[in-house]
Amino acid sequence: MATRNLLICSGLDPSGGAGFLLDSRIAVEAGARPVGVITAHTVQTSEGVLAVHPADPELLDAQLGALLGDAEISAVKLGMLGSQQVVEVLGAALERVAGPVVWDPVLAPSRGRIALYTGSVAAAFAALRPSLGLLTPNAMEAALLTGLPVTTAAEVREAALRLRELCDCAVLLKGGHLGGDLSVDTLLPRDSDDLLEFAGPRLPGGEHVHGTGCALSSAVAARLACGDSLPEACRAGKALVARHLATPVRVGRGALAMG
Repeated sequence: MATRNLLICSGLDPSGGAGFLLDSRIAVEAGARPVGVITAHTVQTSEGVLAVHPADPELLDAQLGALLGDAEISAVKLGMLGSQQVVEVLGAALERVAGPVVWDPVLAPSRGRIALYTGSVAAAFAALRPSLGLLTPNAMEAALLTGLPVTTAAEVREAALRLRELCDCAVLLKGGHLGGDLSVDTLLPRDSDDLLEFAGPRLPGGEHVHGTGCALSSAVAARLACGDSLPEACRAGKALVARHLATPVRVGRGALAMG
């Protein structure tokens, strides 16, 4: 029987609204078995991020070395990176993984001004590029990474093309922060300039629910671990997120969380 182990490397949000806890929950629901490491510990609530403490690189290296020497990994989900030292450890470890690698490039929180990654973005791309299979930025992250505006369909295409040049992998540009009656996620494959769009109704208030980006990238990675093609995984991931957006929950005084 296939293991369907999904290696999750992401930050810990104690509120469970995003990061490793949400990634693991979504991975199980999508059919994978989560294993993983914490790339950074955060001090945060449903109202925002207060502090970030990147993982100790020596401990992270030891954890990954032991895990990869023991378990077969079917796919990888990368989230918050924390520091350049963490990125270097991850880049070296991913050379030992044959399965697809999905990176949700979380560089800044949706609530608060604390940086979630203190290293160079160019250095992160250089370290991770050889292993990446899919990059999953939202419009704001795509604009930050490329320096391009990302507000229209034409701009989405240009940003996706630029990101593919930077990371040499497929790009799923999430449309949850763009306007319109529909929420459209756009996939640019690694080996084709033909865009694939995954559209769904925009749920009222959905843009204010915390953790949607983490959930989508984790669901896609989990479905890839289960053997889906990339378009199939993206379609299944979007459907899963839509179900959770329809039933958000209030964890504390701040943002709603995925149901």
